[in-house]
Amino acid sequence: MDHLTRNILRISHSALSEGWSDPLNIPAFTAIASACIFVLTLSMAHTDVRKSPEDDHNREYPMVVRYIQRHGGKTIVVFKIIRLLCVLGLVGLAAYQLVLGLPTEADQFTWLAIRLTSAYAYAFFLALLTMATRAQLSSVASHHLTVLLLITWGLYVYRDVWPLATFTLTPQDRAEGGILWAKMALLSMSGVLVPLCIPRIYVPVDPEEPMIPHPEQTASMLSLVLYGWMDETVWKAYRRPHTKLEDFPPLADYDHTKNLVKRSFPHLDPFQTPKRRHFFWGLMRVFRKDYAILGLMLASRSAAYLASPIGVNRLLNYLEQGGEGLTVRPWVWILFLFLGPTVGTFAFQWYVYTVTRVTVRAKAIITQLIFEHALRIRVKAETAETKSAPATPGKTPDTASLAELPSASAGCVSGSAADVDGEEATFHVSGAAAKDEASLSSQQSAGGASNLVGRINNLVTTDMQTIDQGRDFIFVVVEVPTRFVLCTWFLYSVLGWSAFVGMALMGVLLPIPGYIASFIHGLQEKKMAKTDARVQTVTEFLGVVRMIKLFGWEPRVAGQVAEKREDELGLIRRLRMRVFLMDYMNHLIPLVTMIVTYAVYTIVMKQTLTASVVFSSMTLFETLRFEIMQTFWMIPSIIQAKVSLDRVDKFLNETELLDEFSASSSDAVTSIGSGPADSDVIGFCNAAFTWTASEEGNMTPTPSRRVFRLLIEDELTFKRGKINLILGPTGSGKTSMLMALLGEMHYIPNGPDSYVNLPRSVGVAYAAQESWVQNETIKDNILFGSPYDEERYNKVIDQCGLKQDLDLLDAGDLTEVGEKGLTLSGGQKARITLARAIYSPAEILLLDDVLAALDVHTSQWIVSKCFTGDLVRDRTLILVTHNVAISQPIADFVVSLGTDGRVHSQGSLASALEADEELASELTEQAKEDRKAEDDINGPETDTAGRERKGKLIVEEEVSLGHVGWSAFKLFLGALGGHHPLTFWITCLSTYFLCEVTSTIQVWFLGLWTRQYEVKRPEEIPVAFYVSTYALIQGVTVILFSISYIIYILGTLRASRVIHSSLVSSILGTTLRWLDMTPASRIITRCTQDIQAIDSTLVDYFFWWTEHSGTMVTRLGAVVIMSPLMLIPGSTIFVLGALCGYLYINAQLSSKREMSLAQAPVLGNFGAAMAGLVSIRAYGAQDMFRQESYIRIDKYSRAARSFYVLYQWIAIRVDALAALFTAGLGAYLIYGSNLDPSNVGFSLNMAVQFSGMIIWWIKLCNELQISGNSLERIQQYLSIEEEPKATSTGVPPAYWPASGSLKVERLSARYSPDGPRVLHEISFEVKSGERVGIVGRTGSGKSSLTLALLRCILTEGKVYYDGISTDSLNLDALRSKITIIPQSPELLSGTLRENLDPFHEHDDAVLNDALRAAGLFSLQNGMDDGQITLDSQIASGGGNLSVGQRQILALARAIVRQSKLLILDEATSAIDYETDTVIQASLRGELKKDITLLTIAHRLQTIMDSDKIMVLDAGHIVEYGAPSELLRNENGLLRSLVNESADKERLLALAAGQAGSATSESST
Repeated sequence: MDHLTRNILRISHSALSEGWSDPLNIPAFTAIASACIFVLTLSMAHTDVRKSPEDDHNREYPMVVRYIQRHGGKTIVVFKIIRLLCVLGLVGLAAYQLVLGLPTEADQFTWLAIRLTSAYAYAFFLALLTMATRAQLSSVASHHLTVLLLITWGLYVYRDVWPLATFTLTPQDRAEGGILWAKMALLSMSGVLVPLCIPRIYVPVDPEEPMIPHPEQTASMLSLVLYGWMDETVWKAYRRPHTKLEDFPPLADYDHTKNLVKRSFPHLDPFQTPKRRHFFWGLMRVFRKDYAILGLMLASRSAAYLASPIGVNRLLNYLEQGGEGLTVRPWVWILFLFLGPTVGTFAFQWYVYTVTRVTVRAKAIITQLIFEHALRIRVKAETAETKSAPATPGKTPDTASLAELPSASAGCVSGSAADVDGEEATFHVSGAAAKDEASLSSQQSAGGASNLVGRINNLVTTDMQTIDQGRDFIFVVVEVPTRFVLCTWFLYSVLGWSAFVGMALMGVLLPIPGYIASFIHGLQEKKMAKTDARVQTVTEFLGVVRMIKLFGWEPRVAGQVAEKREDELGLIRRLRMRVFLMDYMNHLIPLVTMIVTYAVYTIVMKQTLTASVVFSSMTLFETLRFEIMQTFWMIPSIIQAKVSLDRVDKFLNETELLDEFSASSSDAVTSIGSGPADSDVIGFCNAAFTWTASEEGNMTPTPSRRVFRLLIEDELTFKRGKINLILGPTGSGKTSMLMALLGEMHYIPNGPDSYVNLPRSVGVAYAAQESWVQNETIKDNILFGSPYDEERYNKVIDQCGLKQDLDLLDAGDLTEVGEKGLTLSGGQKARITLARAIYSPAEILLLDDVLAALDVHTSQWIVSKCFTGDLVRDRTLILVTHNVAISQPIADFVVSLGTDGRVHSQGSLASALEADEELASELTEQAKEDRKAEDDINGPETDTAGRERKGKLIVEEEVSLGHVGWSAFKLFLGALGGHHPLTFWITCLSTYFLCEVTSTIQVWFLGLWTRQYEVKRPEEIPVAFYVSTYALIQGVTVILFSISYIIYILGTLRASRVIHSSLVSSILGTTLRWLDMTPASRIITRCTQDIQAIDSTLVDYFFWWTEHSGTMVTRLGAVVIMSPLMLIPGSTIFVLGALCGYLYINAQLSSKREMSLAQAPVLGNFGAAMAGLVSIRAYGAQDMFRQESYIRIDKYSRAARSFYVLYQWIAIRVDALAALFTAGLGAYLIYGSNLDPSNVGFSLNMAVQFSGMIIWWIKLCNELQISGNSLERIQQYLSIEEEPKATSTGVPPAYWPASGSLKVERLSARYSPDGPRVLHEISFEVKSGERVGIVGRTGSGKSSLTLALLRCILTEGKVYYDGISTDSLNLDALRSKITIIPQSPELLSGTLRENLDPFHEHDDAVLNDALRAAGLFSLQNGMDDGQITLDSQIASGGGNLSVGQRQILALARAIVRQSKLLILDEATSAIDYETDTVIQASLRGELKKDITLLTIAHRLQTIMDSDKIMVLDAGHIVEYGAPSELLRNENGLLRSLVNESADKERLLALAAGQAGSATSESST
């Protein structure tokens, strides 16, 4: 018995040990491992079994509906049921085999069957779990089930399907018969098709805040790989002319900016990273998984693309050998021709999909990070000689980042040229002392300065684009070496050691294109410098385009821009020639390498050159050429991206921050100064303040570059709940004191009792001197995020004097203020800024000279109604002001500062006047001014007669619908041909077509060479002949291509010149009305980005499209010649590909347009935040701007994600069709034709090239359409409103004008053809040398009259200037002989000399005489330093000058022009008493006697001593004559105004010419 037992155990053990080695046990092993891991996973998981709110919400639905919803929807449930049934079928088949099977080795089969049945049973258990459990457990079970079934399926494929592809093997399980294929079908369905096709369940990033899922979040694996989730979008866009952003897929929750911030800021924000590391490594940390996928995809593509040459080699080898001795059947290699490119394109498109997704995310992250960090910086002027003190992040304040606290403070800066208080200037000064000085900056305007704001703007525009272009660095790291290794291996396998000779030669020749590339880099830098110079010139001129038109400078400005353009085009020509040379070297090196390799292979190695060797290796040499070219093009982009990353890193880690964010400053404050005893105190004690923490940088931006320091030597506290004034002369630091309170200046404690305190908890509101408004409605600007209270809001409107202004606008407070408030006057912007502060709930109001931009009447209204009204009562108001006279009645506490930055007195106004005699004398003068100002006709002038009263002044940017029109391309193609288009196109296209033919003949000739080895012995073949003939054909190809390319390049330069010239001429020749309705940013975009697109991308894409079209035609033609039957499938594939392209191009164009439109608001929010940076920080409105930034970035990301993924949608489909064509041709040539191997190889080579180019041709069509969008945008601006063009008959006589006489007959005017008249048939005459004053109420047409005289608006009637009718003159001739000085004169950046004489027509003596005559030198008498000279630098718009200085320079410019007619349009309404006195004296004493002067004013004293006075009302002249004559009419309007005046006697004396001494005194 024991013996029998031992035998049974021995037999069983033997059977078991033998059975376990069978591969069919793999499913059982997998099931055991899966079960262990599954149990371990369940034991470690903490499943939350609590009911979710959604369960309670869905309780009302039936149980079946709730079940379906819990499992992700009907589709998912159906797929799970199908998989469950399939697995049940597998269990049944396995059980059937176990019970009824009759194997030869019964014991072994029984054990295998048991194991297989157990594995299938376990699979069935997992399938049940996926159906019966909640989402988390179901997901884990589903993954385990998929892995188990897939491994089992793979096992059967290897055992039973692969043998069918060979000549020698047979299926191992063929004995199972039909059961085997039933199992294969069930396994394919359950293990392959269901996992590929089942949709995924949406899992929100934040379960507490689920969003509408993006289709990619719920798409199946197959839909993801094929991008099928974009089908609906493509079809929807195909049916519409334009698809809006709302119609594109929603943004996935993991792509929302707030979630990206939470994910990335801990690795990128210097306030959250534990130690400093370069920004690049932070990005790599954030996107490490993505770049691992990218590397894997590139490696996969490199391996997959090797399948085609292997397939070609094996197929041709099959033909050469006749099938003898081969193992694998030829259809497998034909399948390689399909699967290789298809798998390769799947891998590459997933690479592109991933890298573009990274790009969009990185752009959102970097933009928001710079936005957040910019709020921490100290904004100050940095000249070429000053440097910021590096600031390292200190202890992280509570407001560091949103990623830490939902209500964190942060903000955004960028983009607009505005200073810390919103001043429109080229550079940004951090300080009021700088603004108080109102003198010239030492900063060089032309590139020598370090412009902080400009740098921030560049970081989110230029640098972001550069970083984007360097994103493919992993291509050089992974794909290039992988392909070189694989290509070398394959070449060695077919060519032996001759492949290494070829590779060595390639290594020797590679430095040649590298050497050329170094020249290209230098030329590129020079070209960019010339481009920058042109763009700077265009931008500068567009900033003062009104002045250019009013002065008639259009032809000269166009000439200057044309000169810059010629310099740029010259470098573009040189650059393109070098690029052409480098490209051809990259093209020739692989060809030379190939010929040398073949020569060594045949001559030295004495081997036979067969078709299988040539045509398979030729593909590899072409691949190497492509890799070389790509590498040389990518390396400069990678280097530039590295430089941009360095700039971002430097900004984040080395920009000087506010004290609260600076480690050194916060430590110093902690160690010195205990703070005030009362935390509610507002004030300082024993402290100093500077504009930067660095010693050498503590400069105000004044010519003297003196170090400014605000010094509080004792305790200074402002009265709570009272009105506090800060007084002092210019440059004393009044605004600096407010900035010190707000924490904008660097705090230096001077002792243990030092402190600075502003209680933020009660709220702070701030109104800057340079008013800051957003491009929103007036109402939104006032509310500024506060809840709307109608009663309070109406009070604010009334008390801030805005009611009358809003009544003049049809849209009222819903009127958009436009870019930088261009629809508003300076006074209106000041009152809106004030209204914002008054409306806010803040208890503390800091107002920086808000009365400066207002006339006295409005100032008195603000003081009496607002500052003493109920809205300000019990609030603490700190007011900086020059106007002591108006504000003295309300002052409860006065601080007086001296020019040394110290407090001279504090207390009552009387004590301040005692301490400062100059202040007392200034108060006396201001009191006189206030009395005179009561003679204003109707308060501040707001001439709105010509402005269309609509809420939206700025017209919406046109968005073209559908495809780019033929007319746009005709603009480009017509300019290419120039004056001889027929000759150009025939020569260019014919030489290129011949080039393609010879290129095709090259490949055929190699086939001819290999054919010789089939009919001759190797030693009989003249290898030298074939090598030299091949080289000759290549030489002819090079010559033909060079001729074609050079002709094309010369044509593109001509087109760029013509289009740019037409655009500039059109913009300079347009009307003022069009310029008012069109933001400057749009015009600048046309002159910069769109012109750049024509210079580069459009030119390149059009050439590449032509090149690909020619190549495809010749390659398909070659295939058809060899195999005529392939014409139909080849044409069909091309048509199907083109149809796919036609379907998707609408979606692509729409998404591109939406992406472009969504990008501008992102930059706009940046610009608005930077312009009002101090105001935002003062109000604590950082979070509001951050949330707005999130919204705008998310809109851009939504459009960008759709734009990028659309290309993957088309590429997958077209590449698969192209690969199908190549495989079909291969099958036909192998099984259906009698061609010899060389012709088969030639045909396959042509087919591979043709099929590979289909997608590129479609992509180029699309890119051409997108680039053509720039053409379309430019064309829009070539057909805008235009003023009359200059003609030869419009040139006046050389002597004209000899006098300033002016005669107007029945002059009417309107602003638009269908608009109302603003002037009604007025007639008057002015003799040469007369001085005429023009007065009238708001909207009476005063400014319209000046515009009509200059023909800036539509006119009827006649105007004779020195006897010649102005409508017969060219506009530039007319306007160049009239000079107007507007209320806000415009100045150019550059030297004062360039402003007075921009076209270098006068010497310095003339310019200095003009400055002296204008009164500048008399105004500067007594100044020790900081005097303005001809070499002084002027900021853009004169931003570093006071209004008075700008007016003086404008007057000097008028004197230089020596016009006979001078017009002053409210030129002295907003300047101080002293400057006005100087200007009026200059006008009276320095102008020549024959100069006619027209003065528009609302102060009677300004014009009462004129020779004549014109009174306008509603576009009519109601009175005109000498003042004394008009005053005799007791019922006249002028008489009534004088009678109402408090200064009646003085005005009458002026009119009678009897108050000689009073004239200068009353000139204002």
